[in-house]
Parts: sequence; structure tokens; C-alpha cells
Amino acid sequence: MRIISILLTFFILLPILVVGGQWLAPRWEVWIHLWNTRLPEMMITTALLTLGVGAGTFLLGTGLAWLVSAYRFPGQTVFEWLLIGPLAMPSFVLAYVYMGLFDFAGPVQKALRAWLGSAAWFPEIRSLGGAILVLSLVLYPYVYVLARAAFLEQAASTFEAARLMGYTRLQTFWKLVLPLARPSLATGVTLAMLEALTDFGAVRFFSVSTISEGIVRLWEGALDRSSALALASLLLVAALLVILLERILRGEARFFQADSHYRRLEPLQLRGVRAWVAALICGCVLVAALGLPLAQLSFWTVQEFGKGTPGIFDAVFYRYLRTSVGLALLASLLAVGLATMLAQYARSTRSRFRAVLTRLATSGYAMPGAVIAAGVLILLSFLDQQKWFSFMLTSSLFGLVYAYVVRFFSLAYNSAEASLEKVTPSLIEAARLMGAGPARILYRIQAPLISSGLAAGVTLVFVDVLKELPATLLLRPFGMDTLAIWAYMAAAESLWSVAALPSLTLLVIGLTAVLFLFRAGKLLL
Repeated sequence: MRIISILLTFFILLPILVVGGQWLAPRWEVWIHLWNTRLPEMMITTALLTLGVGAGTFLLGTGLAWLVSAYRFPGQTVFEWLLIGPLAMPSFVLAYVYMGLFDFAGPVQKALRAWLGSAAWFPEIRSLGGAILVLSLVLYPYVYVLARAAFLEQAASTFEAARLMGYTRLQTFWKLVLPLARPSLATGVTLAMLEALTDFGAVRFFSVSTISEGIVRLWEGALDRSSALALASLLLVAALLVILLERILRGEARFFQADSHYRRLEPLQLRGVRAWVAALICGCVLVAALGLPLAQLSFWTVQEFGKGTPGIFDAVFYRYLRTSVGLALLASLLAVGLATMLAQYARSTRSRFRAVLTRLATSGYAMPGAVIAAGVLILLSFLDQQKWFSFMLTSSLFGLVYAYVVRFFSLAYNSAEASLEKVTPSLIEAARLMGAGPARILYRIQAPLISSGLAAGVTLVFVDVLKELPATLLLRPFGMDTLAIWAYMAAAESLWSVAALPSLTLLVIGLTAVLFLFRAGKLLL
């Protein structure tokens, strides 16, 4: 089992190692060319975007989590679980919806010019600020979920002791509640920053030149694979720096509850204007991140149907839907199956080697999709050039699914590990005494007991694969397109109504899955 676990970890890490290995023999002529062209601009823009999204998601996620956890107001119980919904929104979908609505030729600016004249001013949506706004609205649930859990886990006695010492509710929040929740907040902000770092679709629509966008542009558009690979290695370093920043933000402090049977903080009932202001804040965020795109996509879809486009379902939609669902299902089942094997090994042996192995195997989720795609492409191209290798793997289904598994293996592993932790150890020991091996124990005892947790892992990976754009663009076989690719390509041509149907389908599938997992308590980040 140990050998299998080592091979599995190496299999997961190999694309990342391939990209990281570029630093062992850097091609200086490529770096000089990049530096003399657009690399400084891409580095600055990427840094500003990542920091801006980190700040935006921290403010939105933490503020909304404290609001629904510490106060009662009209609609609070509904907002508490609806605010997780934007996690299902593909960032490029919200980006092109905002482009269609708020760009110079959109209905909002047209209406303003009709009312106020041609000199009417409106902030430029096609900008770095627009990209930060859209990505913050999509990614704040990473912080919201973890912050809400951290706030609910804090004992009421600790909060009440601070109030007895003369602190106001706001002072207690800043001086006590936030420091206690710092590890969770740092993790949520880091996840959001990593997603912003790897984003391609949203920044492309807003004409923001980032490192991730540059990789896809050079690889797909200019066919300059040397420069794209150099940028991928730089993006890998940037991702590692963000992870290091998360460790610094956590600090060395550790906080524990003195009693496992603690009493939760009782929410304060807001009344009058304050209650409605709280509801308005939650409602505005929800409308901006979810309600507005849902309404606009529905309108565009109806508009497209009104054109009477022939064969849109038979020729395009069902084919792309089958491809998307098939790819997502294959990748999610494979990821969860492999993750369960590794998690079982981690449970059966407690050692430092096992801890290092696990951390390495789950590092793919911290890596941008463009980096993993570049690593897979280089690896498969190398194999295709070998005379002893008789298969053609470049631009194959194997390469695409391989990248998906590497990218989202962490989600699958966290679900499998959390489920296996709940299996009574005495059952496993009894099976071992009866001569059962690890494989039989997993198949006959553990798998039936952890089926709901594994299903949650499959669902999480399934939804993320449906939304994945950079890896799909770089690795998909010729002629194989997904709903995400269809929506992106149509939106890139400003065909908003054509892109609406696949976008709405992705959003409805993702939203259903995310809300179900959140309500069931199975949402693991």
C-alpha cells in the first residue's frame, strides 16, 4: 500500500514538478524577451488584482458572516444559506454579464445618456477595478463559509466576559472575535487570492493583462510555448508566495475552547431601521452576485429562443451538455477513488512520512489551472516524442482528465479523509484480526459507511470541473467542446444571448449542488 501511495503522489505532483523544473535551467533569452515586452505590466497587474480580491473578499465574507451569525433581522435565516450561492458562479459568466449590462454600449449607460445627456459619467467596467469587483463577488463565499463556521464555534462566555470588561459589541468583534477566527479567515482569503491568481476568463473580458491570461494567450494565440512555459513557472512561484502569505497571516498563535460543551453566542435581535439596513446589505450583495446574472441570463436565453434558431438543442446544447457532464463525472469519480485509497493509507499509518506525502498530494488545488495544464502538455509531448511510446497523448482525453484530477484532488481527498475519520476504529481492528487486507476492508466495510461523504466529494469536484476554463482550453481534444468553452467563445464574440443558455445551465447545476451540500453540512473547503 505504501508503494501505491508513493506512486499516486508522484502521479499527482508530476505536472507541477515539470513546470517548477524550468527554474533549474532557465532560458534567459526568453525571459529577456518577456521583460522587454509585457512582463512588467503583467506582474504589476497580477499583484494588484490578487491583493484587491483578497481585500474585497475579506471585507465581504467576514462582514456578511458576522452579520448573519451575530444578529437577527428580517430574512436572516434565508440569507445565511443563500449567501453561499455565488460560489457556483463561473467568474467569466458574471464578467460578461456585467460587460453586457454596464459597458458603454450596454443598456445602463444608454439609459443614463438618454436621461442626463451624452456627458453622463459612468465608471469604466472594462478595467482592473471591474475585474476586482466581479472576482470579489464570485469568491467571497470562500471567506464567508469559513468565517461563519469560526464565529459559530466561539463560546458565548468569552464574548460576554469581554462585554463585562466594558467593551462595546463592535470593540469585542475587533479585539476578540477576529483574532480568534484568524486561521479560518487567512485560509479563506488565501483560497480567494489563489483563484484570482489563476483566473483567465474574467480578466480577458475586462482587458486586464495578467500572468495567467498571458499563458493562454501565448500558448493558444501566438503558439509561443517557450514564453508560455516561462510564465507558467513564474505563476507557480506567485502561488507559492500566496501560500506563504497565508502562513504569515495565521501567525504562531493558537486558540482553543476550554470546554467542548460550550454555549454559542446568542444573536442580537435588530429592530427598526437597523434591521432593515442589515437585510438590505445582504440583499444587495446577493442581487449583485447572483440575482442580477440569473435574471439577465434568463432574459437572454428567452431572447435567443425567440429568434427561432434551428437545432440549438439537438445539434449543440445536448452534445455539449453530454460532453461536460461526462468529463466532470469521469474526473470526479477517478479523483475520489484515488483520494480514498491515499486517505486509507494515511489512516492506517501514523508517521511524518505519511503527513508529508499527504500534503504534497493535495497541493494541486493551490496551483493555477494554467500551470497544471502547461505541465501536463510538456509531459505528454515528451512521451509522444519517444520511439518506444506508441500512443498519442497530446490533446487527448487522458491529458484533460489527468489535469482535472491533479487540479481538484485536494477537494476529493478532504471529503474522503473527513468521512474515514468517522468510521469506528474497532470495526477496522476486528476486520484485521479476521485476516482482511486493506483493499477488502475498504470495499466491504469503509465504502458503505462513508458513501455520503464520498458523494459530497464527487459533487464538489464535479461542479469545479464543469467551471474549469484554462485547463480545458489548453488540453481539450480537437472537436471536443464543453458548456464552459461554448459560453466563453460566444461571449468573447459579444454574442451575449448565444452564451446565455450554456452559462445558465452551468449556474443552475452548480447552484443546486452547492446549496444542497451547504444545507447538508458537507461543504468542505
